[in-house]
Amino acid sequence: MTPRTALVAEQLHRPVPGGIGTYIRGLVRGLISVGGGGDVTLVASPVLRGDDPVAEQGLAVHRVPLPSRVLVQAWGMGLCGIPRRFDVVHAPSLAVPACSAVPVVVTVHDLAWRRVPGAFPARGRKWHEAALGRAIRKAAAFVVPSEATAEDLLAAGARPDRVRVIEEGIDHLRPPDHEAGGQLLARLQVDGPFVLAVGTIEPRKNLPRLLEAWTRASSRLGPEWRLVVAGPSGWGPGAVAAAHTVLAGKVDDAVLTHLYGAARVVAYVPLTEGFGLPAVEAMACGTPVVASPMPSTAGAALEVDPLSVCSIAEGLVAAATDTELRDRLSARAAVRASQLSWGDAARRHARLWAEVSGR
Repeated sequence: MTPRTALVAEQLHRPVPGGIGTYIRGLVRGLISVGGGGDVTLVASPVLRGDDPVAEQGLAVHRVPLPSRVLVQAWGMGLCGIPRRFDVVHAPSLAVPACSAVPVVVTVHDLAWRRVPGAFPARGRKWHEAALGRAIRKAAAFVVPSEATAEDLLAAGARPDRVRVIEEGIDHLRPPDHEAGGQLLARLQVDGPFVLAVGTIEPRKNLPRLLEAWTRASSRLGPEWRLVVAGPSGWGPGAVAAAHTVLAGKVDDAVLTHLYGAARVVAYVPLTEGFGLPAVEAMACGTPVVASPMPSTAGAALEVDPLSVCSIAEGLVAAATDTELRDRLSARAAVRASQLSWGDAARRHARLWAEVSGR
């Protein structure tokens, strides 16, 4: 019997849902594709006006009677819990609802605030530490996307028998909108080969080093090359101007798929990643990827040292110009992308929910 599962979807109400938002949408898509969505209810605050990205997911929704801006704070204080009619609650982040009688599963995507504390504001580090402590005390099980995150979580005090590694899927990508994507590139005056950088603009994504590396690489590639930076603003300093670089800002998902496929190279060099979805999103589109070492790519990217501007620059030039290398990277990328399915991830989540709920 499938357990009645409450899946917290409040992240979809954030101005920048980020990777956690992609995880929620992908997991829901996977559940529906394998016929497991009927017993899953999304949990979120009410929406008073405009579109509701939670309702758009196609599953039942339980509304918690608090506005989004205070809901997570209430959960942190043990208030405004989840009804006991559910058999299990799954929190896709450390924003965990208050639950006493219902087992809770928590997804921990990374412990990046511990790995690179300087890339997070002090307030954020404090919140994450407190939330992690509560989760370790209360969670019946944890989902992590990689062995690396599992090791970090165990070092933080989680019990080994409660940690389950479930890789994320890649089949959430929208079909490419070639017309809108072409119009965007035209507006940006990109009419030649380009390297694409994707991600929220925040310190952890290592954009300053990438821009410096691009300045070096573009001097060798030629004046017709551009670096296109696509992604919303997060926190910290914004992107600075660099030679032969254009800022696309946040782009529609279908436009992003077009950019992945149209780029000569995708560069993704964060300081740390628990998984690293943008890199394998690019791989699914057949584009060679230059990346920091990260779990998602499983060696299928051209790996560079994210702390070395020289290493990043050399990687960009090689991936852009070495035909044999590009062919090898594309072949490896196709294999790796084929291994990552939200349907498979959904089945493994459902088995874990049944296990912790006793159903």
